[in-house]
Amino acid sequence: MSYQASAALQAAIYARLQGDADVTGLVGAHIYDEMPTGTLPTLFVALGGEEVRDASDVTANGAWHDLTVSVISDASGFQTAKRAAGAVNDSLHEADLTLAVGQLVFLRFLKARAKRGKSGGRQIDLTFRARVDLI
Repeated sequence: MSYQASAALQAAIYARLQGDADVTGLVGAHIYDEMPTGTLPTLFVALGGEEVRDASDVTANGAWHDLTVSVISDASGFQTAKRAAGAVNDSLHEADLTLAVGQLVFLRFLKARAKRGKSGGRQIDLTFRARVDLI
């Protein structure tokens, strides 16, 4: 197993979201790998946690990555967050990303969880599963 490609996968996902016109049309440049200090925008995307498991076999040394991308809105309803979450899903599901380390075999939507935030806003956590092989 290798965790070696994790940073490269995260960087490719971040770049993909920043370069997606549908995503940026909804959230602007508010796509974060690291949360900014100060006042947050009313709608933004944040890269979240990741769980990695061994996927090595006789053909490759690799790993399964389950990673979370969150859409967070201060709106009292879910519509704004759901539109942005749909755009994030469309951008990443089955995306063909080039990694600086390793090779992305596939990236697929796994699940989503929509919930009310502590301050009355909304949050949708999208989980994607990626298979990455080291080459």
